[in-house]
Amino acid sequence: MSNHDLSFDDYDEVVNPRPEENDFDAVLAAAMSRRDVLKSIFVVGGMAAIGGTSVLPRMASALESRFAFSPIDANALDDITLPGGYLSEVVVRWGDPLWSGAAEFDHNTRGTGASQEMAFGDNIDGMEVFPVGGRLLLVVNNEYTNRSIIWGNREEGKAAEEDDVLKGKMAHGLTVVEIAEGENGWTIVKDSPFNRRVTPDTEMALTGPAAGDELLKTAADPQGTVALGTWNNCGNGRTPWGTYLACEENFNGYFSAEDADHQVSAELSRYGVSAEDWGYGWAQIDERFDVSRHPNEPNRAGYVIELDPANPDSVPRKLTALGRFKHENAEMVINKDGRVVVYMGDDERGEFLYRYVSNGVYAPGGETDSLLEDGKLYVAKFYDNGSGIWLELNPETTGMASMAEVSVHTRIAASAVGATTMDRPEWVAANPNQAEVYVALTNNKNRGIKPNAGGDETVVGGPNPRAENIYGQIVRWRPTGADHAAQGFVWDLYAMAGNPNLHDDLYAGSENITADNMFNSPDGLKFDSNGMLWIQTDGNYSNEDDFAGQGNNQMLAADPVTGEIQRFMVGPKECEVTGMTWSPDRRTMFVGIQHPGERGDSHWPEGGDAVPRSAVIAIRREDGAVVG
Repeated sequence: MSNHDLSFDDYDEVVNPRPEENDFDAVLAAAMSRRDVLKSIFVVGGMAAIGGTSVLPRMASALESRFAFSPIDANALDDITLPGGYLSEVVVRWGDPLWSGAAEFDHNTRGTGASQEMAFGDNIDGMEVFPVGGRLLLVVNNEYTNRSIIWGNREEGKAAEEDDVLKGKMAHGLTVVEIAEGENGWTIVKDSPFNRRVTPDTEMALTGPAAGDELLKTAADPQGTVALGTWNNCGNGRTPWGTYLACEENFNGYFSAEDADHQVSAELSRYGVSAEDWGYGWAQIDERFDVSRHPNEPNRAGYVIELDPANPDSVPRKLTALGRFKHENAEMVINKDGRVVVYMGDDERGEFLYRYVSNGVYAPGGETDSLLEDGKLYVAKFYDNGSGIWLELNPETTGMASMAEVSVHTRIAASAVGATTMDRPEWVAANPNQAEVYVALTNNKNRGIKPNAGGDETVVGGPNPRAENIYGQIVRWRPTGADHAAQGFVWDLYAMAGNPNLHDDLYAGSENITADNMFNSPDGLKFDSNGMLWIQTDGNYSNEDDFAGQGNNQMLAADPVTGEIQRFMVGPKECEVTGMTWSPDRRTMFVGIQHPGERGDSHWPEGGDAVPRSAVIAIRREDGAVVG
């Protein structure tokens, strides 16, 4: 397998291999011995067994269904599949120009650096819609590029000249674009005054405890207060005051060193930074990505970013108070006492789940900048008995010199306090109807086999009950006293993905997983206004071996009350289904289709011999009713 075909996590492990410390057979036996205990949690009703009020998943059939569609079968088609009565359309694709003077997408060349800077970015992920002055603005993360596709016009899919590298670079970042619904469906509004590309070169303000600290100072920014750009933004969040939160994830793979033998610091290595990048070659055209010359530059990436879509001239803010790690999304809750709470996952094998709690309170119309700059940062500790606590990260608990250091070296801080290593914490979603929160733990082939990048053991147990976890699970917790700022919580396993057609142990999944709704690698999570949980997957789409019958990546709907899960959509070949939001009237659901044909077997959405292109689709009901 070439490096082009490796996942981000696998590439990191090639560069920074983890020691193998455990015998798999012994670990697996230990996991299987817990099978009856875990099964009893589901049988007696999850949180009902530990003091919660969950309804049994097995009772779903006795209650009135809240699903507004008939579930569909898995498939491996190169198309969007939806239930009867629903339709979809493409709203915007990678390379679509945002201004009338920009060139249309060229399937032969895949564009240039200049054309890409004026066009919709690649490989969309998190997204939100904002109504602004009678207009509707779509804000989208453009996470990364598939090198073999964007450079598919070059030999072996590799950059042949500097402009190829620039084109790839400009495909990263964020896109803000006005959209409108007309007689022919949803389209983008070219030349809107709100249209904007935020790229790896856009100026950003560093805020919070680390702003101005020595760890963030560089030759180009000796004050340590102004960073350039954002890239590899994964999930997202939104604030009640109308701003968008973008989340920097695998930022490390863009740094390299001219000297292949250059050794980075232990702190940078903890985040996967090395002398070798993932093949993007940015250091060839931008010296700040040469870590041997600018060792502090990686410390300026890996944050949550706040963007005001209503002001196209605004300077985005990097929020160091929310910690530095491989952010998946940022789920914001306004606590009952008015404080802002943000839940965040660090998407790497064996990393941690975090929470930020503001010191100030939110008042509509009041000052908001300090709410995401001044607060406390926590990391989660789960216990096997279904309880958990949030451990505060500060100089006293971590042994670090300052909150600036905690904010920059957050992973190291979490390791120092003994947080629970998790099976790749991805999207977090808070139920709008009650104080409960869900996190997708997408998978972890190293569970019980290897430690994480910091040497922390990945013990089998608690919310991570399976060794060599190839399927993933969704964990749910409720804060003590319905207080999101409380130290304690109780948790259960809402769903364990699996394949009941092949397994009769923990790898079959939980009781609410059947042959009709099975999936692997839950990733995106989001609640709709009716309190239904939507699940998007980014997993193995081979449809073979352990994944036989699961088809392409998909989107499902889940009822938190009954535990029932039904398949709503199947994406095209080799894609990830990721990112979702709704129009203000809820009659349209916008969904992201990322990296279709990443291994060369798709021509979606245009078909024929067209280049596969990441795109936002709009899903509507034929009768015009609400979707979610």
